[in-house]
Amino acid sequence: MDQMKNLAREIVALCSVPSVSGFEGRSTKEIQRLYEGRFDRIETDAVGNHFLWKTCGREGAPRILVDAHFDEIGMLVREILEGGFVRLVSVGGLSPSVLQAADVILYGKEVLRGVIVSTPPHLRSAEDDRLPDCEELLVDTGFSKDELEKILPLGSPVGFAPDYRELLGGRLAGKSFDNKACAAIAASAIAGVPREALAGDVVLMLSSFEETSRLGGASAGAFGLSPDYAMVIDVNLATVPDVPKSETVPLGEGISLSVSAATDRALTLASQKICKEKNIAHTMIAAPSSTGTNATAVQLVGGGIPTVDVGLPLRNMHTYNEVIDLADAEALASFVEAFVCDGEIAKNFCVREELPK
Repeated sequence: MDQMKNLAREIVALCSVPSVSGFEGRSTKEIQRLYEGRFDRIETDAVGNHFLWKTCGREGAPRILVDAHFDEIGMLVREILEGGFVRLVSVGGLSPSVLQAADVILYGKEVLRGVIVSTPPHLRSAEDDRLPDCEELLVDTGFSKDELEKILPLGSPVGFAPDYRELLGGRLAGKSFDNKACAAIAASAIAGVPREALAGDVVLMLSSFEETSRLGGASAGAFGLSPDYAMVIDVNLATVPDVPKSETVPLGEGISLSVSAATDRALTLASQKICKEKNIAHTMIAAPSSTGTNATAVQLVGGGIPTVDVGLPLRNMHTYNEVIDLADAEALASFVEAFVCDGEIAKNFCVREELPK
């Protein structure tokens, strides 16, 4: 129970850090504040990836990459109107069905609160009875146009307000669990591993703009790191009524491991073996051509990086009330710890044969 509470605190702390896709670099100070002293060093590259290093201290040790994208869906300021209203443009896969009346924060020269306008049903005609796109919506800030123009430059990021609550059954609801919950869980797990237990030097990459580009920052980051093997962690669609079970994974029954052409088969089987030996709850899923994650962007970098794709079940994806199960979070933490400490995987995947001349 204590570990579950600690994980919940870690998740809420990182998910509260604003990181609308394309603006991840603005969170460097917050990342430093959260993780300084728990990792050997923390770096940020030119595209906004954050790297949290934990080294084993052995010369010639393999390099292990753990990737969890750090960006979140959101909006940008497109236009400032009379009356303190702001027109938006979406960043990432926002659904119009959840936007009206949402509580948002605008990150300009000052941090402002706002509420997305919702037209009352009394004022709608039958022809207007459709969901407006994000670009048609306005944010009510309470400021005047002149005041806003001084503190809110066009292009400023806008995100959902961080509001988190525990549900019954050990579940947590809030914004940006996709995918900062996975990043927080991985960071907690790796930080807690004694240096001498690591199978190699571990780099946790909090990668940038996955929500807006399938290559994202993960490709640049992985190319620069050139790890021996990698794990990509992302949320996965959790089952709800009236949704095909073949396209979802159960909530509360552990992590998922993808069998896919976009991942390394041997590393996936080795990961499944870890789960069985450590009694880590998991589900195997088939994702034939794509996992919908950074896995391809990592595996096909440079000369190729053996990659396994790991999922954390999540409900209400791309809304401001995503839901995860803390038992699944514990399973993911256990798996990450076991993965970075597994000497057999390190032995099998750090041997690189020279190409024939």
